[in-house]
Amino acid sequence: MKAVWLTDIHLNFLKQKQLDSFLKALSGELADCFFISGDIAEGDGVIKYLKQMSKALKRPIYFVLGNHDYYGSSIAAVRVRISDQTQKQSGLIWLNKVDYISLTKETALVGHDSWADGRLGDFGWSSVDLNDFRCIDELKLWDRAERLKAMQGLANEAAEHLQRVLPMALKDHRHVIVLNHVPPFKEACWHQGQPSGDDWLPFFSCKSVGDVLKDVMERHSDAEMTVFCGHTHGAGECQVLPNLRVVTGGAEYGLPQIQQVLEIK
Repeated sequence: MKAVWLTDIHLNFLKQKQLDSFLKALSGELADCFFISGDIAEGDGVIKYLKQMSKALKRPIYFVLGNHDYYGSSIAAVRVRISDQTQKQSGLIWLNKVDYISLTKETALVGHDSWADGRLGDFGWSSVDLNDFRCIDELKLWDRAERLKAMQGLANEAAEHLQRVLPMALKDHRHVIVLNHVPPFKEACWHQGQPSGDDWLPFFSCKSVGDVLKDVMERHSDAEMTVFCGHTHGAGECQVLPNLRVVTGGAEYGLPQIQQVLEIK
């Protein structure tokens, strides 16, 4: 089968004609399904854009959310709306809410939004101040210790989900595809062709998820894992283990693009 992978498409930056053109181009792809690794739009608009995509593409859309998808709202409120919509609309599959998808006899799909957890780089020294802390209700925290606690709570949730579902997926499949928004390893956190520095890493990597992925694949040496993520807007690939590869998508606001058309065996 074939899948089109998208990430950080930020559809709210497009005018309607641009959106129509992008959806028309996607609908012309000879693919069986679509993967989105987060940052579809912002807050209240995410469902609107997902519904438009589903109507235009008429094929399953497997997705996770990114930090921007909660902007102008709360994580709790957006999650309730997304959960309600995906229950009503069978073609939209939010991977947070499923154990795994059997794509083919050999390949399964799992995923979770994930979140930067401040465990890589130097959180205490960094002067980075993301809009997350002004635009997402649960993260409007001025105290840095409280920010870090909130970030790590969200990241731990993702790690726990993946720790639970990956053994299920690998029981019957030799290859698993993982969709995350946030890169799970330092080596996968790309910026202008180089891994991010210690000031940005705390906000653009998720060590808790990376630890789970690495541990699982070390215990399943006969299997393979490919991780597709975004968030940094910098493209790159890294081979973490002989059987664990991570691909990070590049992006530019206002210019959504297809990252890859994947041939899935």
